[in-house]
Amino acid sequence: MKVTIWNEGRHEQINEIVANLYPRGIHGAIAEGLSEHGIDARTATLEEPEHGLTQAILDDTDVLIWWGHMAHNEVQDEIVNRVQQRVLTGMGLIVLHSGHFSKIFKRLMGTTCDLLWRVANEKERLWVVNPGHPIAQGLPRYFELEKEEMYGEYFDIPEPDELIFLSWFQGGEVFRSGCTFRRGLGKIFYFRPGHETFPTYYQPAIRQVIANSVRWAAPESGLVPFTPQNGQFPAREATPGKDV
Repeated sequence: MKVTIWNEGRHEQINEIVANLYPRGIHGAIAEGLSEHGIDARTATLEEPEHGLTQAILDDTDVLIWWGHMAHNEVQDEIVNRVQQRVLTGMGLIVLHSGHFSKIFKRLMGTTCDLLWRVANEKERLWVVNPGHPIAQGLPRYFELEKEEMYGEYFDIPEPDELIFLSWFQGGEVFRSGCTFRRGLGKIFYFRPGHETFPTYYQPAIRQVIANSVRWAAPESGLVPFTPQNGQFPAREATPGKDV
């Protein structure tokens, strides 16, 4: 399984708290967590040529993980188009935290993806509301983060195919924190936690969720994601007298 972790990488450069918390970048911490679960991953950032997401890299990616926040508008539309086409042709996509407002997530959802939010250092409890789902495997009935940013409803997304996690915050808000979608041949998972000034991506339960979601979003065993180059799904020729 080939995984690429994309992170805009801006907060780590300008915010001392984030730099100290994630010295290898948020993408580095996510990669470390995947490694603990036996999954190797490459990383890419906004500042790299083509944002590190060349066509060759995307064609060689089974699952793309996306973290963005303050530089959504700097992502080139050409790259967004490229990622969208790979999702439609079978690449899995995991969108984390403030990636809900990324160009690619809004494009695939077709809505504003807006929500209620509050910068707060408060407890978040994530309830597992679909315990039989592969993304929830190995988790308790709920798990908690002592400090997180609050996201609340209404979250302007299409009705999820599946709801895996529901968050409760100390202020009383709730939020659909783990949602799956399918677009074309690709699987998409949105997972809410991950504010940059908190050590969220070091938490064992969070690392378990991300590893589970990567395995879930990957193309089915034995299937190769479609690309024009590999011709995995060639056009079927019409047979006289039969439907096609």
